[in-house]
Order: sequence, then C-alpha cells, then structure tokens
Amino acid sequence: MLQLALTLAAGLVGYLVSRNFVRNRLRFVDAVQSTWFPLIAGAIAFVFAWPTAFLPLVTVTPAVLFGIGTGLGTASGARHIRRNESIRRRLVP
Repeated sequence: MLQLALTLAAGLVGYLVSRNFVRNRLRFVDAVQSTWFPLIAGAIAFVFAWPTAFLPLVTVTPAVLFGIGTGLGTASGARHIRRNESIRRRLVP
C-alpha cells in the first residue's frame, strides 16, 4: 500500500510542479512550444529520479511515473501558454 501511495504521489508531484514551472517561469521561452520538449523533460526527470529505485520500498515504477507526469505537465503548461488562458490581474487606479 505504501508503494502505491509513493507511486501515485510521484506522478502527481511531477505533473503539478512541471506544469506550474512552465506556466510561470518558461512563459517567454520559445523552446517550450517544441513537440519534443515534453519528451525530453520527461526523460530527464526519469534519469534524475531513477537512483531512488535503490532505496528500500521503492521500485523503478515511481521514477517512471515521475517522468511521465513531468512530460504531461510540461505539455499541459505549454498548451496553457499557447491558448493564453492565464488570468491577467491589473491594479486599476
């Protein structure tokens, strides 16, 4: 049960963090709009999360789900930028 919770949390954290990072920080970077960028981001996230598989109670599955979540979150953030769905808040005098 603990392994399932770790696996789901890894995928969810990867998705949410990468989506918000792309929305807020990489808004003006043109490379984010590339079709290969989410795949590359997911692969890099997997490579960085893979050494956690050597810990007890952790398998390779959370690292794989973290990479998939990161790739999907990156694609979602890039789609958000393309559609310009961000809420612009202005201070009105």
